[in-house]
Formats: sequence, C-alpha cells, structure tokens
Amino acid sequence: MPHEVVVLALDDVVAFDLGVPSQVFGAARDADGRPFYRIRVCTPDGRPVRTSAGFTAVPEHGPEILAAADTVVVPGVHGGTALLDGTLEPPVAAALARRRPDSRIMSICTGAFVLAAAGTLDGRPATTHWAYVERFRALHPTVRLDPDVLFVDDGDVLSSAGVGAGVDLCLHVIRQDHGSAVANGAARRSVMPPWREGGQSQFIERPMPAPTGASTAEARAWALERLHEPLDLARLARRAGMSVRTFTRRFREETGISPAQWLVRQRIEEARRLLETTDLPVDQVAERAGLGTAASLRQHLHTTVGVSPAAYRRTFGASAV
Repeated sequence: MPHEVVVLALDDVVAFDLGVPSQVFGAARDADGRPFYRIRVCTPDGRPVRTSAGFTAVPEHGPEILAAADTVVVPGVHGGTALLDGTLEPPVAAALARRRPDSRIMSICTGAFVLAAAGTLDGRPATTHWAYVERFRALHPTVRLDPDVLFVDDGDVLSSAGVGAGVDLCLHVIRQDHGSAVANGAARRSVMPPWREGGQSQFIERPMPAPTGASTAEARAWALERLHEPLDLARLARRAGMSVRTFTRRFREETGISPAQWLVRQRIEEARRLLETTDLPVDQVAERAGLGTAASLRQHLHTTVGVSPAAYRRTFGASAV
C-alpha cells in the first residue's frame, strides 16, 4: 500500500508550500511506475482556505483523514495566531490532535510555528525561514532552533527552512524511505537537483562580496571526480587559482559550508550510491568514496543515517529493491 501523506492547509497558507508535497512525493515511483505515496490535502474544518497568493484553495477532505496519515505535512503560513502569539486556533489544535501518535510530521517554512505552538517541537531541534528566526526564538525558547540549515531531521519530526527548502526536505524523506535512486528519479521528474549544497545561511541577506569573477564551482566539479584521492585545502585552492584564505572564504560564501564539510558530505553520498548500486566489499566502498577505512565509513554512515553499511545495503541495495 502507498504511504499515506496528508497535507494540512491552514488559512493564509503559502501557495508554493502547499503544492510541494503533492509534486515531489507524487514523483516518487517504483520501476513499474507505481507511486510510493498517496497524497491528500485537508483543512481543519473541510472548508476552503485563503492562500498567500491571492486565491482560495478548495480541499477535498476534512480533518478526519489525519487519523489515517503515515506522514502529516504542515505548509508555511503568512498569518494566524501561530505566527502572531504562538498559539493555535481551536479548530487547528483539534485537527492536529487527530494525528496518530506513531505518524511522522513535517513542517515547511513557517509551518514550524504551528508545530511549535502545538508543543511538538518542545526540546527538539528544528528550523524555519531565516527571516522569522528572532520571532520564533522569542515565542518558543525551548525549541533548539538551527537557522543555518535547509532542513532538520529529528526522526518522527522534521522541519525545513523557507519555501524551496520544502523540496529539499521532501526529497530527503524519499531518500530515507526508499534510497537515493528513487529520490533522484523524483528530483529529475520535478526538474530539481536531488541535493543542494550548504544551508540557508547562504541565502540570508548580507552585504554582497566584491565581484571578482572567481568561483570555486570548477574546483568542486573537479573534486567530485576525485573523491577517492587525497583532497586537502591547499590542493583545492591551487585548482581554483586562489590562495587558501581566499578559497576558503569564497567557498563558504558560495555553498554555506566549509570545504572540509562539503567533502565529507560528497563522500558519504558517494558511499551510499556505491552501497546501493554495487556489491563491493565495505572496505572497497570506503576507499572509493575517499573515506579511507571501513571503520570510518561505519562511523560516518551511522552519524548520517543511523545504520551500519551492511544494514543500509540490506534496505536500499539493488537486491533489496
């Protein structure tokens, strides 16, 4: 049976956010074209809701379908008491109370205010749009807010930064549920990159660096073809024709993270790809991905997805699929 995704649309819902789950989850299919997810939209009372784009959305369902949801998605809002004073209108609170305790819940953009107002984020890590960080912290000081990332995965509770980061989060969930091949296929159908580098810190308004015409993009592309080789900072800087200091600064401006963090991420993704698509021994996977040893691969993979290489391969490897 397809995984049941229910999108809870509230008044003043961000129109882009409302459409993202249906588009991205709907693009995740098996080799025979069968969908992995069924996506439905509801409102707290079954009535139409205003959107931020100046039109009204008419749902096909009321809150009763939340009880059957495996995953609930709360898109961003541009109004309502959750944003104003950190509380929920009674119909919204009643709708969220219908959710199964074992279901997964996700927020996109300012939808995190709704989850926080419901108490779902108390003491947990989360993120939201960078422009709302100070308001969020003032209303919900117990939430461990990280304003620098595109999304936060805390197991059964996930949140994303603004607007486009909802796409990143949905693709991440597909990747966790069904592996990189399915997520990459969904990204291609949606004409989106399967993975964006860096966090939302690269999008925060700040003085622009002086234009120099220099970029680290070519060095990054070059490094992706050589992940199995030693790639220290000096070598990358030489490839870009920059000093180490300039390269490091420019790299962070362009990606939102340091060169070392970027390399680790790329190597983990390459290791995951090799585990999914080949039967290479774990030590060879680690070597080809540039992670050195099997022990290093185990540590990185456990930190990233919480499982060992063998367990990951059993779940997402070609034979499993």
